[in-house]
Amino acid sequence: MPRTSLLEFDAAAFRAELEKRELPKFRVEQIRRWIFSRKAADFAVMTDLPISLRCELAEKFDIFCGTVVAHQKSHENAEDQSNKKCRQESNGGNSIDHTEKLLLEWHDGHRVECVLLRDNRNHRTACISTQVGCAMKCLFCASGLDGFVRNLTRGEIFEQILRLNQLLSDHERLTHLVIMGTGEPMLNLKPLLSALDDATAADSLDVSKRRVTISTVGIPRGIKQLADSDVMYRLAISLHAPNNVLRNKIVPQNQHVGISEILKAADYFFGKTGRRVTFEYILIDRVNDQPEHARELVQLLKHRTAIVNLIPFNPVTELPYRTPSPSAVRRFLQMLEQGGIDVKIRFKRGNGINAACGQLRRDFRKE
Repeated sequence: MPRTSLLEFDAAAFRAELEKRELPKFRVEQIRRWIFSRKAADFAVMTDLPISLRCELAEKFDIFCGTVVAHQKSHENAEDQSNKKCRQESNGGNSIDHTEKLLLEWHDGHRVECVLLRDNRNHRTACISTQVGCAMKCLFCASGLDGFVRNLTRGEIFEQILRLNQLLSDHERLTHLVIMGTGEPMLNLKPLLSALDDATAADSLDVSKRRVTISTVGIPRGIKQLADSDVMYRLAISLHAPNNVLRNKIVPQNQHVGISEILKAADYFFGKTGRRVTFEYILIDRVNDQPEHARELVQLLKHRTAIVNLIPFNPVTELPYRTPSPSAVRRFLQMLEQGGIDVKIRFKRGNGINAACGQLRRDFRKE
């Protein structure tokens, strides 16, 4: 029977759980500093705690409940080099690729991926998952190919952030969190928000709430719940199509909702929080990258305070879709700009390490 991870407790419960064992408050704060500031993964390294206490803690608790099954690192390849000039023009010099990816296995044998992204602006971003597998079955995504398995717990979500934080050197710090990994965050929102509360706390990783982005395919109920939670996180909606007929094919969940309801929820979020919404649009060759699609997208968003992230498709071995040509990407970008849309290109990263969500997990399952 696995021990309970201390990461399953929120800050108040963490303190209460240890204080009920008659630990003085200063000891509790020492333990929190070791885990969050000094990146401890084992009670044995907490040398300013009595040996007897370290042994007692190790008998009752784990810090991490998962195991790193794979750790991959990416470096800029030839394709990245060819895109460097365009990247620098579009993303303010964001041209390096030192992506790292972890595959974590939980006690029940299920696995998830999380990714550390670095760029030239000293941004260090943790991209994390909220579910094992995904029920959304988006056309372009490897995450949903094996279907939904289960929600991740608060501790499993938080552990991904801490594991990625451990990969940073002493002169680096985690600056951004993006919930864009496997799973639909709005269908596991309560554990996610609890984990983010800790990750953004001053005595933990102290990541700014304004630098946390939660991405969804568009679950109106969850978007409104997030808006009403009074946190300052950013919202990204994976739109990927400018009309319902096409979006029903690309994002099957859309058949139950529709673009109109998603936009209403996005407007509610903006009205409640004052934070503009990002609409993510993965460009798939000859599927949703044509001039008529750009014109429709302009009509949808031109009166909204929003930003569009264009993302050239990241190839998945099992899927027949392709990345659009650079000229097709530029054409789409220019049409949005001419229509008055605030738009940026987010280029592929980690191409050599199965960067698309779900790819690494599927490769290991095959093995």
